[in-house]
Amino acid sequence: MTFRKTLSGLWAGIGATLVAGAAAAQTASLREGLEIIGAPTPGAIGFQPGVTEVARDIRALDSFLLVIMTVIVLFVTALLIWSMVRHNARANPKPATFTHNTKIEVTWTVVPLVILVVIGAFSLPVLFKQQTIPEADVVVKATGYQWYWGYEYPEHGIAYDSFMLQEDELAEYGYGPDEHLLATDTAMVVPTGATVVVQVTAADVIHSWTVPAFGVKQDGVPGRLAELWFEVEVGQEGVYFGQCSELCGVNHAYMPITVFAVTQEEYDAWLAGEAQEFASIGNMRAPGVIELASAE
Repeated sequence: MTFRKTLSGLWAGIGATLVAGAAAAQTASLREGLEIIGAPTPGAIGFQPGVTEVARDIRALDSFLLVIMTVIVLFVTALLIWSMVRHNARANPKPATFTHNTKIEVTWTVVPLVILVVIGAFSLPVLFKQQTIPEADVVVKATGYQWYWGYEYPEHGIAYDSFMLQEDELAEYGYGPDEHLLATDTAMVVPTGATVVVQVTAADVIHSWTVPAFGVKQDGVPGRLAELWFEVEVGQEGVYFGQCSELCGVNHAYMPITVFAVTQEEYDAWLAGEAQEFASIGNMRAPGVIELASAE
């Protein structure tokens, strides 16, 4: 039994080493030449660049709502100042005794109602666009674990996990110090100009798959399969980062998301070459882990 445990542990170690090496080679190879587009900027307060139609719609809606809120704040502030100047004790020593004003009451009921209708008229189409899942060119299943993501391409039989890189691993995978806490050892790879549908679920607690530059956020709930979609515009090939956005435990802050958006030709080459090789190594790893567990 001791010999079997040792042998199983050896195979598991070899498998893990091969997987790590393949993951580094895959990520570094794909990372080469890709610009980092979707990433947080220190000190910034705005959105990351929107590279999908939904993301652009969300940003336009946000700007529209900001205009409405600014007008309301300025109007209410002006009313407050006017009331303080016009109705203070010095300017108006004898206060009014009326308690109702029908015109004002109708106005402050109708105007907010109209504002809400206008907001709904612009926001509901964006919501429906997000929630109406189109026919997919690419399907990826994203499963949240404590605390990493697993990706599966069911149409191609590819499956692998994605873990956050430590600081001393960044250079090996083609990243710099600024990508610490953002970059992962493997990435979801998608083609630009294609409709990507991501099926989101979780294996333990609730997680949330979020990439701000794509304008997508979807909770992954154990036992349920939810969907989101996006289409990265052609010409926006690059690296995009996201984070789990649902508090999921002590290491919630260390569960980043990395997406490589590449051309259709690069994506096809990845599927035919590195992806298949990486998937086969990943399949080699599982038996070693299972044997080790059963031996114990």
